[in-house]
Amino acid sequence: MKRIRFQPNVPEEVRAIEQRAALNILAAIHRYAAACAGSVKPLSGEFEGLLRLRVGDHRVIFEETEDTITIHRIRNRREAYR
Repeated sequence: MKRIRFQPNVPEEVRAIEQRAALNILAAIHRYAAACAGSVKPLSGEFEGLLRLRVGDHRVIFEETEDTITIHRIRNRREAYR
């Protein structure tokens, strides 16, 4: 299982999300860290080099190395890429 790191802004973003959705997002992050399971795509343009994990209406923007996943932001799909 890969180590999960959160950027300083991410805990605040998670607290702003409805509790059930936030728990689903965190579970999806752990599932991806353990088994690389989930709807993940590489991003381009401004976010090139990052990946996105789709969890319902939310997007988890992150980068991945051999042993670490660093979460940069968790936002609703309408706001994720702004």
